[in-house]
Amino acid sequence: MFESFTRPPKESPIGTYRMEVISLPEECDWENYLPMEIRYIFSLHPEYKAKIRAILTQGKAIGVRTVKRTPEVILKAVHTISVHSQKNYIVTWLPKLLRDKHIPIFNEEDKTRAGKHNEDLDEAVRVILKDRLRFKKLVLIDEENIGIKPEEQRLMTELSEIIYPLAIDYSVFRVIADNARERTKIAQTIIKALLIVGPVAHILEKYARGIGKLFAASADDLLGESAELMALRGSGFSWRELAKRSRILIPVFALATWGALSVEGLIQDGRLIWAGVIFGLSAVALSLTTAIQSLFMYRRNLDKLVRDKKVTVDQGWPMTRLALIQDFTNPARLGLLMGASLAPVMGIAGSLLGLMHNGWVLATIGSTESIVAGLTVVFADYINEWRFRKKLRKLFSPKG
Repeated sequence: MFESFTRPPKESPIGTYRMEVISLPEECDWENYLPMEIRYIFSLHPEYKAKIRAILTQGKAIGVRTVKRTPEVILKAVHTISVHSQKNYIVTWLPKLLRDKHIPIFNEEDKTRAGKHNEDLDEAVRVILKDRLRFKKLVLIDEENIGIKPEEQRLMTELSEIIYPLAIDYSVFRVIADNARERTKIAQTIIKALLIVGPVAHILEKYARGIGKLFAASADDLLGESAELMALRGSGFSWRELAKRSRILIPVFALATWGALSVEGLIQDGRLIWAGVIFGLSAVALSLTTAIQSLFMYRRNLDKLVRDKKVTVDQGWPMTRLALIQDFTNPARLGLLMGASLAPVMGIAGSLLGLMHNGWVLATIGSTESIVAGLTVVFADYINEWRFRKKLRKLFSPKG
């Protein structure tokens, strides 16, 4: 319960982990309360229950060590390969490297580019492979200090081989999730800054009706756009690439400003649904535009990877689907898009309820995108962990 208060800082260079231990023979009869890895062993190989029970009666304990935060050195290695060789992609090569030791394809241009930044692609691969099995390990604990026998060591080796698929799946999940979180640090900070929009919008709408709507829509959209850009920057896109895509944002912002200023007139004319839609879209115009652009950026990069024969994927929907998967491994990006999609709906609701002159409501509608993005970022770890454990449970049926 209080784990978050006791574990080391998340940016610890050695990573952080938890340990689940069984040390009493009677625990083997309470499978629903055993670590999932032990239950997995019992499900596939029931004969090991007696062997584990026997080792527990001899003053030993078995621990399941699970890394909770990927070591910084591995995240840096993943970033090096992604940016300098794989066009900012992770999902096209990292799972294969961790599962099958399938080394991504590097050309001389990639190695030269990495060298200019004092980074080595081959060394990055070595770092990832060296520690790929450390994310989930079974350890034998000698509680009575009587020594560990060779046959006990062999048993632990056998158990480790049984949970190997679980360990590899977890390493893939952990590295991808932590890499995504690492890339959203600045975006998360910007999203939190949006908390000031509400009070200011309330004051402006009270004393200068119409200006509050403009501020609530524009301030949130500008900050949301900043979060979008920083999320993409964290994913490895250069400022030059982002600048090229930003040319269209000036006319989009002008159109959004005009839309926000038009809301008051639409309300007075009784066109409430249109007022809500336009206000909602005005609040997310910039970031929604960037969200659409980012998909095309990932799609274009995937085309380059295919041409360089680094990735094999069918044209059409399979390629677009892969671009979407890569784009939305980033929780800030996923949250911002979901929030942008909800903003017009919230605008319609606020307009129909006659609340469009309340600064707090305006700020809430205008900040729908950021609120959803913030919640997605905050709960991303919990959601990912829950989804992963749910997937594992499907591998076996625990006994009651």
